[in-house]
Amino acid sequence: MGFKDYGKYDAVGLAGLVRSKDVSATELLDEAIARTEKIDPKINAVVVKHYDHARQQIARGLPAGPFTGVPFVLKDLELLQGTRTTFGASIYQNDVADHSGTLAQRFLDAGLTIFGKSSSPEFGLMPTTESRLFGPTRNPWNPNHSTGGSSGGAAAVVAARILPVAHASDGGGSIRIPASACGVFGMKPTRARNPLGPDRGQGWAGFSCAHVVSISVRDSAAMMDAICGPELSSPYVAPPPERPFAEEVRREPGRLRIAFTDRSPYGDAIDPEVAAAVRDTARLLEGLGHHVEERAPVLPADPALVMTAIVSANTAFAVKLAEMRFGRAMTDRDFEVLTLVSAMRASAIGAADYIAAEIDAFRISRALAEFMQGFDVFLAPTLCTPPLRIGELNTMGPDLSHVAPTLRRYIPGTGMFNMSGQPAMSVPLAWSKAELPLGMMFAARFGDEATLFRLAGQLEQACPWKDKVPPISA
Repeated sequence: MGFKDYGKYDAVGLAGLVRSKDVSATELLDEAIARTEKIDPKINAVVVKHYDHARQQIARGLPAGPFTGVPFVLKDLELLQGTRTTFGASIYQNDVADHSGTLAQRFLDAGLTIFGKSSSPEFGLMPTTESRLFGPTRNPWNPNHSTGGSSGGAAAVVAARILPVAHASDGGGSIRIPASACGVFGMKPTRARNPLGPDRGQGWAGFSCAHVVSISVRDSAAMMDAICGPELSSPYVAPPPERPFAEEVRREPGRLRIAFTDRSPYGDAIDPEVAAAVRDTARLLEGLGHHVEERAPVLPADPALVMTAIVSANTAFAVKLAEMRFGRAMTDRDFEVLTLVSAMRASAIGAADYIAAEIDAFRISRALAEFMQGFDVFLAPTLCTPPLRIGELNTMGPDLSHVAPTLRRYIPGTGMFNMSGQPAMSVPLAWSKAELPLGMMFAARFGDEATLFRLAGQLEQACPWKDKVPPISA
């Protein structure tokens, strides 16, 4: 086998080659670095490179885990001791972490070789990856379009076949949005399935979670097996799985009750190509033997208003931490305009409004739980338009009036599952006439990733996407 075969394998497959000694961890790392150096100048996805750090991991001896020797990148919001983490912000562009996050350590314990960080918008705030610090990350399917966000760098790295799997996180859709935009698989886990510590017990009032984006479904499932479970500081835990998630991918899903909608949660019509793709997916599901009907939950509160209150307060806290550390007020030299405006908005919202937003999030969660009593799975578009063009969401100009209506048009349906904590996945099942990916979102009941992995495995067999490779790829 030559390195020409690297792209034929997912991460589980590469790990198997290392175990059988057909390749070494160093050979895989060299290939990943070579692909990064060749492709990344075109897409700007790996913004922090620490190749020597990865070589030192191998020299010290990698732990025997399910992914031993597989190269990997973290999203640039996760701490890894001895490496730069910028959070996409100018003020932190030279920061070196003095400790690792719990999740990063679990990736290391799984045997992964971490050689860099993937790009994220500042603090992961936007559904496009175009930070002032690093510039735009470009979609491998069309460099004039966004990769989505906030895990846009991770999804681009996987889509371009630099890596088969990469770390991602999701506070309002940030795994599913870039997975859809880049044509890869992205599973948002149940709340508290994977750790967020040691520096915090939860993020964005429990909305935030972390996992990976991948080419194969089995990589996502096997990775969840490797990293899931509570830590000492966990304020709450997810229901334990009945069996390893990797086994679920190989199991038949049975005849599922699936509801679907081709409209936004506000009742608005969506892009016609996206709506048609949802209906095509519904017919595909019927053909696979599932019961499918057009139904959608009615939400008792506006998810966008809830998200604005929660995210603004958390952004204000992040800016305050920077002010305490550096001993001065933050300006637009330190953070982007959108970050500062969001932080200032928190003062207008107030503590009572924050509690009201938490209660509205609970009300949305309750409505979704009641709706899902009648269904196993809910299907909707991940994005309600094809991927945005670069520059369509400008977070650095003086006029931010376009941001809210763009978000309502683009990602109205992802955040509600962060509020409910339910697992939800984006599956690359459709492409637009312009050859841009159109991911389909599937959500299940709280704690039921198993059903989603079984369904995803079935869909991967029925409509395989691994060999559909973008024009910009290794």
